[in-house]
Amino acid sequence: MFLGSIVGSETTTANIGAVGVVRRDPFAMLPFCGYHMGDYLAHWIKIGQKTSAEKLPKIFYVNWFRKSDDGKWLWPAMATTAACSNGSLREQRTRESGKNPHRVSAFPDAIDTKGISVTSSEMADLLKVDVLEWKKELEGIREHYKRFGSRLPSALNDELRPLKNGSASCC
Repeated sequence: MFLGSIVGSETTTANIGAVGVVRRDPFAMLPFCGYHMGDYLAHWIKIGQKTSAEKLPKIFYVNWFRKSDDGKWLWPAMATTAACSNGSLREQRTRESGKNPHRVSAFPDAIDTKGISVTSSEMADLLKVDVLEWKKELEGIREHYKRFGSRLPSALNDELRPLKNGSASCC
């Protein structure tokens, strides 16, 4: 829920707003949610508490727009995103990592890349977690959470607190 609640993307000329500003939109639902987003998030936290963790879906962040050191797009084309979106991620191929803020990440070979021109080195770059990048995100996440006021579920602040205090194993 924490990861879904902080989803963000930079605005472009296709979005409303200034270019390059991070717009946070929990689960991409802000335009569609007919009630307070804090209540929406609380609802899904309650749903998650009603079942065992192994029955819950795994959520992975994807940055389709990550570039290589030489400035080229790492992911070969937006047309190929269907390979990931359509369930080709073999979820059983995950690993626990104390250095990973997400706690679980996919192995580079866990994504079906048949017909896609992407090297194993590029896949490793696509899936890496940059702790310094994550730390830079914290202020934006705090500002984002302020919009929900007292209706922000405390469980989300409980996830953020160790990151803010630098006591999480990832930071």
